[in-house]
Amino acid sequence: MLYQVTYSSNEFRVKAYMCLPEGCMLTSSRIRLGTEDHAQLCSLDSLDQVEFQLLASRYPPQQDINSMQEQWPVLIYCRGGLGSYGGVKTAWVEQFTHKGYIVFAPSYRGNEGGEGRDEYGGHDIEDVRAAYRLMLELPFADPTRISLMGFSRGAINAVHTATSFNEGPNRVHKLVLWSGVADVERTYHERTDLRRTLKRVLGGSPRAVPEAYLARSPLSVVSKLRCPVLIMHGTADTQVNYSHGTRMYHWLKQRGIEVNFHAYGGQNHWFHEHFHLTAVDNMFDWLTAP
Repeated sequence: MLYQVTYSSNEFRVKAYMCLPEGCMLTSSRIRLGTEDHAQLCSLDSLDQVEFQLLASRYPPQQDINSMQEQWPVLIYCRGGLGSYGGVKTAWVEQFTHKGYIVFAPSYRGNEGGEGRDEYGGHDIEDVRAAYRLMLELPFADPTRISLMGFSRGAINAVHTATSFNEGPNRVHKLVLWSGVADVERTYHERTDLRRTLKRVLGGSPRAVPEAYLARSPLSVVSKLRCPVLIMHGTADTQVNYSHGTRMYHWLKQRGIEVNFHAYGGQNHWFHEHFHLTAVDNMFDWLTAP
């Protein structure tokens, strides 16, 4: 079942999408369902003012439920793009859920009716951290198996969140970086079409505000990562150069962090359907492996 979720992040009310696998439902006495016309409030005190609005699904319910579980693994999918460009792909949310995962995808502040402003990995990172804390509170989510996937720019938000939850029993289980940005300054130099936008959002060029670019760059914080990492990147990526993936891989290896790299030959930023389906299968095989 697919929902749009409204939840709190700092002082803002922000939006996300959540999809539940077959057999996992928001029907307990502690959580009340929303509908397409009206979203009711969750009644758990620890999930303060969380709204779940039921949406139409593109996939029919599965008829066979192989196993009923009390708790399910979670994948937090961090979208790419900026603002209205590159929003959450709800088809991916539902596709990933069919692998037996609760999938939660923050839209980031300022998007899809959410309050605040998307800062391309600035304060909007808190929207993902808040989502992680929310997943820890769901009674049907397994707190020991919450993983993160960052696509494109979403790698910024995913990596920074993973470094925030890197200790204790509720630390991030695994991290996937799919076509992910590793170095924001390099993105500025490589993507001439994004320079004006990056200067507007970050407050200037890398020369003018180097700290803003460094603070967002996943490479600047990889030494804090503790969870296993999977990198997936197309060798012909014209939006986030393949070198972002290889640099991230080598930096992690040098720091003794468990990392796997899957290169997809000839694939651009968005993989062709066959390669995409293969990548999804490979990702979930890796996520579910011991």
